[in-house]
Amino acid sequence: MTRILSYNILVGGTRRIDELTTVIRSVDPDVVGLAEATDPKVVEELASRLGMQFRLTGYSKEARDWNLAVLSRLPILHTNVHKRPVFDRKYLLEVQVEDANGAPLTVFVIHQRSEFQKGAQSNHIRRAEIQEVLRILAAYRGQPHLIMGDFNSLAPGDEVQASQLLRSTIQKSQSRPKPHKKRSWKKLRYTLLRQVVSVLIRNKAGSFVVDKVAPRFMRGGIDLLLQAGYTDCFRRSNPDALGFTCPAILPTGRIDFIFASPELAAHLSYSNVISSVAGIQVHEASDHLAVHADFVKEAGEAGF
Repeated sequence: MTRILSYNILVGGTRRIDELTTVIRSVDPDVVGLAEATDPKVVEELASRLGMQFRLTGYSKEARDWNLAVLSRLPILHTNVHKRPVFDRKYLLEVQVEDANGAPLTVFVIHQRSEFQKGAQSNHIRRAEIQEVLRILAAYRGQPHLIMGDFNSLAPGDEVQASQLLRSTIQKSQSRPKPHKKRSWKKLRYTLLRQVVSVLIRNKAGSFVVDKVAPRFMRGGIDLLLQAGYTDCFRRSNPDALGFTCPAILPTGRIDFIFASPELAAHLSYSNVISSVAGIQVHEASDHLAVHADFVKEAGEAGF
């Protein structure tokens, strides 16, 4: 069996290494994809504690360098960092590992930007990213691979309690270090919009409106992945479950995914959201819940 874990660790996970280690260790994964791996020392320490190798998209110079990471107990064959202007958070991380039977498995990790304040344009931003991702993944057609991470989008048919999700997003953005920037009309407009949304979601009537309207701005390209033949691992294993992953303290939407290529999806045995871990409250580790997927080969098979 090969177990994959996808986890957004919240602005680097600094000062939460113990909690993150507890969550990851509870799942006993073979490969972990990390979003918001902005503190390389945390990634190094997690890898050391878990007995894994690691790869990073880069070594951050500030908290808003949205790096990605992979931890692996399987041998790492090669790594490629895809940088494209269309990727608002700079990177798509590609890491190929060798499974226990010597077969290659390529994992991709992404963290898409939310940009919900841009309304319908936010969908276009994320859809353009997924279109570029699919162009990159085309080179692996016919080979087992997967893409995982924080997509900041809803899958077709999924529910969301948008007002609560926005509360968490706004609180999270307010807690992050703010780089010094010259004021501009664009910046002022964004600040005003955020203040209006903040007021709306503080009362029941406003929250009702937001919950009805917001989902149309959270369709960012998941449908394109599904149309291209990728399997939403959690939904395949849990057809009727909500599977909310964020915010961890009161989950209201499913925006963290593991998508498997057809060759890999044929071996999917189970997938779930890690909503509870012995010894800690999961929201103490991150504002996202981790997602895992298990892939099992039949006896005698050389590879996926």
